[in-house]
Amino acid sequence: MITALEPLGRDALSEDDFAALVRTITGHPEADPGEVRVEPVDYPIGTPSTEALLRLFGTATLPTGAPETDTIAWSCFVKKFQSVRHWAFLEMVPEPLRESFIQNVPWQLEIAVHRSGIAGLLPDGMRLPRAYRIDLYDDDRGTLWMENVDQEPGPWPIERFERAAYLLGRLSARRQPHMVEPLLPRDGMAAPGVALRYYTNGRVMRAALPAIADPETWRNPLLATAICNVGDHRLRDDLLELGARLPAVLDGLDALPQCYQHGDASPQNLLVPKENPDEFVVIDWGFDCLQAVGFDLGQLLIGLAHAGELAPEALPMIHKLILKAFMKGLAEDGMHVTEEQVLYGYLGSLAARATFTALPLEQISQPGDAATLAMFEDRVVLTRTLVDLVSTVV
Repeated sequence: MITALEPLGRDALSEDDFAALVRTITGHPEADPGEVRVEPVDYPIGTPSTEALLRLFGTATLPTGAPETDTIAWSCFVKKFQSVRHWAFLEMVPEPLRESFIQNVPWQLEIAVHRSGIAGLLPDGMRLPRAYRIDLYDDDRGTLWMENVDQEPGPWPIERFERAAYLLGRLSARRQPHMVEPLLPRDGMAAPGVALRYYTNGRVMRAALPAIADPETWRNPLLATAICNVGDHRLRDDLLELGARLPAVLDGLDALPQCYQHGDASPQNLLVPKENPDEFVVIDWGFDCLQAVGFDLGQLLIGLAHAGELAPEALPMIHKLILKAFMKGLAEDGMHVTEEQVLYGYLGSLAARATFTALPLEQISQPGDAATLAMFEDRVVLTRTLVDLVSTVV
């Protein structure tokens, strides 16, 4: 084992395997590996099936005979996956629900993406990151070694949202149920909306809504101050009224035209490479089952706002733009549905998936410093924006 790779733990490669990896990354069959270092990725892991995120940076020597060009730099992104039975916080899930939770989180999904034919279905302007190596272990763990995308810096211009929505529409049209299979076939996943319904019945109905209904939640000094500063004293009542409509919303979503979609199409999962800013490198697929047409637009809209990188006030304008662009993409690839159907699929899914969890109630016990209070105020505004938006159709 190479000492510098020890931080990889079980994935620390032998010299031969490491040399093969470097030659695959560089595209040079005679590349001779040089120095290498492992760096943890500075990004909070919010997915129970993700064990670790790391990057490798190294050099390699090429037999070119020209000293000024015979050493090149390379990099690699390493993503470690695990069954959620290994998740450090599994005890937070009520014991009667744990086995169902373990069975319903498809930890192998992203590996299945790279072993599938989805790359050939992606419209021009979208691609998968290059996969260099895949390892699977007997204890329900796995590792994907893939391209380290050097991303375009800065905020997304409005045109990028439009282009992403158009391409997501084309992708949805190409993944209608009579045309494709799921990426990771599993028992019990054939019914429309089954994954969203499972998520809503658990995270929303059993956790978020009871917390929202509890008057003590709103007496917490941090949230109470944020509500007063924003001046939105109807937010709790409006959330509860919307929550009472959720069962009907889920039924309405299931009755719409269905597609297999990306499933988690936030801008954070549509990487924009610096060398080609008109392209999206698509990562972190989710919800690998049929969903109502328009489902992907919800995460596209809210992803950056949820991360505090986009003002909630920008969402109504982006909403109108991405809806039209998505409709255009669907039609481009031969899926003809009404705008009303897409709008309900989009906003109904957004209501179920993100509206009741936009308030960071899991952080409500944090010290109320100025930065935390500002974040809570921003999330109050975001939640109000979502409630008003989704209430136009549900």
